[in-house]
Amino acid sequence: MPGRQKLTNVLSGRLQEYEVIGRHLPTEANPTPSMYRMTIFAPNETIAKSRFWYFLRGLRKVKKATGEIVSVKAIHEKHPLKVKNFGIWVRYDSRSGTHNMYKEYRDLSRVDAVESLYSDMAARHRARFRSIHILRVVEIEKTEDIKRPYIRQLIAKDLSFPLPHRIAKESNAKIFSAKRPSTFA
Repeated sequence: MPGRQKLTNVLSGRLQEYEVIGRHLPTEANPTPSMYRMTIFAPNETIAKSRFWYFLRGLRKVKKATGEIVSVKAIHEKHPLKVKNFGIWVRYDSRSGTHNMYKEYRDLSRVDAVESLYSDMAARHRARFRSIHILRVVEIEKTEDIKRPYIRQLIAKDLSFPLPHRIAKESNAKIFSAKRPSTFA
């Protein structure tokens, strides 16, 4: 199936953050319908629009046939080289039911944190992309607001990582040696 392969390649691409704004089509009864704005993480614009209609259909009585998308724009990170802490609220469907969850990640951007969330949920909970609904993504600015110990341990002032396998560089080293070198410091 060549179409199936193409779809798999599209879905396996890196995620992008989109802001999608849509509304119900104007009618005589309601000439100025309410606008709905969502932040969607998707590999491309088409899938972002599809996810928008999926969520809007569940939240309000608006579907693609009776609505229109006003704008779709990609959101880019303001400081992509600064490491930040993110809190993510998630609802996902497992084999036993629907669960709410809060997770924290330390990453360079919101998109990278969400990608980490998807791979983490797949590994720990066997949750697929289609069953995960991201409710909110927030950058945690204050260190007191960090709840998870695995993120809190990374914000210590005197944080250092051991480098056990250091190989000492010798300027006049022999090419062949009678004994094996010790790489532990």
